[in-house]
Formats: sequence, structure tokens, C-alpha cells
Amino acid sequence: MDLQHLRDKIDATDKEILSLFMKRMELCKGVADYKKENNMPVFQGGREKQVIDRIKSLTNDKTLENGTAALFTTIMDISKLLQNRKLLSDKHDYNFSVPYFQNARKIGCQGTSGANSETAARMIFGNKKPVFYNSFEDVFKAVQSGEIEYGVIPLKNSTAGMIDSAYDLMAKYSVYVVKQVCVEINHCLAVKKCTAMSDIKCVYSHPQAIAQCSAFLAENSLETLPYSNTATAAEMVRDSSENIAAICSVDCAEHLGLEILAGNIADCSVNRTQFVCISRDLQVAPDADSVSIMLQIPHTEGSLYRLLTKFYVNGMNIIRIENRPIRDGSFDVMFYLDFSGKLTDPSVKALMNDLSENMEFFRCLGTFRSE
Repeated sequence: MDLQHLRDKIDATDKEILSLFMKRMELCKGVADYKKENNMPVFQGGREKQVIDRIKSLTNDKTLENGTAALFTTIMDISKLLQNRKLLSDKHDYNFSVPYFQNARKIGCQGTSGANSETAARMIFGNKKPVFYNSFEDVFKAVQSGEIEYGVIPLKNSTAGMIDSAYDLMAKYSVYVVKQVCVEINHCLAVKKCTAMSDIKCVYSHPQAIAQCSAFLAENSLETLPYSNTATAAEMVRDSSENIAAICSVDCAEHLGLEILAGNIADCSVNRTQFVCISRDLQVAPDADSVSIMLQIPHTEGSLYRLLTKFYVNGMNIIRIENRPIRDGSFDVMFYLDFSGKLTDPSVKALMNDLSENMEFFRCLGTFRSE
């Protein structure tokens, strides 16, 4: 038997499998109709385990048991998504409020005038003056309490990666992402006038900024200490009697009357930080095309694979996936995902309903237009 003949037989077998798959999906539609009529949930864990146990027992090659289990698990996941779409097909509760950036009265960000957060706020709110807070958490608290209507928070840098504390706070507070903007970061080394490079005892800045300029700092043998914000670090340099320096933006240095010893000191010439605008309520802009979620996957074999399969089946691209420790004494992690889609799309709603039923924890973090 030659190779082509074997391939022809495989093609014929694939055709049979496809036919049976389509037949199974039609039966699943009937199941969805029954569940809808009887107000039953799509996910029924006991039934799923029964099917997988039966399939494994019918597999006459022990080395293929996990393979057949994976195959039928995927088929059932596709079935559940199909059922969710059918169950939600006549529900159109899409009465989301729209962001009102231009009419907002109180907005806030961390730091002080000249901070990159202020630049991001101007991109969203124009010349509206933000309230400055000492920490990211203070901004989250102010948004959740209603003290301010919107907050602007840095989430991720193109060079140094995710800002851990921001992700942890997204999990801690009940707020939603309603917009995303990217700010070009131009770091400089700023000092008080008449301070030479050789006089600098220490360089202060936000840990992300320090990480983004690591090569320059090492080349000049400069010691560093973390500070809450690049702009507040620059303020401290201005007010200090010591020979210290700050990594901050050029605008910030000029605003505070500091001298720029070196410009463009970031390791990468293209250095951008992604900022998000957060609100206490879920608001959906008409042009929002990405959804942000957080979830914890079950402690079962193949759970991450199954999660990713759900997006593939729905034709949704995962734009970003990160994870952070849950910080409850375990080694469990929370996943943060952004994916392409609109909350008004029935497929997105079906996917999110599926995730809420099958994940250990699930929460929608908001929606925005991807930059």
C-alpha cells in the first residue's frame, strides 16, 4: 500500500468524521432547545464526565485514551458554545451607557503635573485638569467610591512589560476599562542645574522607568532607587539638597526647571506605555472592538488548552494574555486576556456565558478600541 493510497483513505475517513460531527451538532441544537424550554443551564459537569469516562473505556488502545478524551472534550466544548449561542439568540439586553469623556467633571491619575499619566489623560479628556493621587490604589479607590468619574492608569510598557501593581488592583477593585491610549515615552536623566554626571549619588524613578533605562544606567555606573512615579521623583530632585537625579519625561524636567543631562536614555528607541481609563460602571464606546476579561482556570488536565480552543472556535483573536499570582498563599494565578470582539456580538456573549459557567472565576474588565 503506497503513501497516496493511505492518504486517500485518511481523506475518506475525515469525510465520515465530518459528517458525524455535523450530525452531532444538529443533535446538540435539539438539546439546546430542550434546555431553553426547561430553563436548564448549558454546563452540566456530571454529564461531561460520564461522556469522557465512557469514551476512554471504549478506546481499545490505552496509549490513545488521553487523545480520545481530548478529542471529545473539544467536541463538547464546541457543542456548549453552540448551545449558548442558541439559548442567547433572542436576548438583546445591550443597553450599555456610553462614555462621556468630554463632559466629565472630575478625573484623576497618579503622580503630579508633568507625569506621563497626565499626558495620557490629556489624550482622552483634552485640557481638563486631573486630580493627582499619591498611588495607583488611591486612583482605584477614588473611582470605585465615585469621588472621581474616571481614572487613568498605566498598564503595560512595550519594553519592560506589564505593570504588576496595576493588574493586581484591577482584580481588587470593581472598576471597568472604558478606553485605551498609548503614550510615547521619552525618558531623560534630569538633575538640578550645575550638577555633573560624576556628582550624582543616586537616580530615582518608577521601577518601570528604571528597567526601561537599564543599559544607560549600567554604562554610567549609576545607582538607583525606586520611587512612586517619574514626575514625583523629579519633584524630589528639585527640592532636594543632595546631588541626585531622576528619570522622567522631557516635559516634566522642563516644567520643573531641571537640567537634562542626557535624553533618549531608554534601552529601546521605540518605547510606548499603554494607559487605560477606568470607570465605576461598565461603559461601551460605539467604536469599542476589544474586550478585557480576567479568569482563573480549573485545576484539571488540559484546562488552558480548552480555554484557548473556545476563542479559536469563535474566530476571536487573543490580543494579549498575562498572568499574575492570586496572592492567597497558593501558587494559583489569575489570567488577564484582551480579545477582539464587541460586547453586542451574540458570539461574544455566548463565549462569556460559557466562561462564567466553566471557569473557577470569571469577570469582564471592560471594553475599548484597540490602539
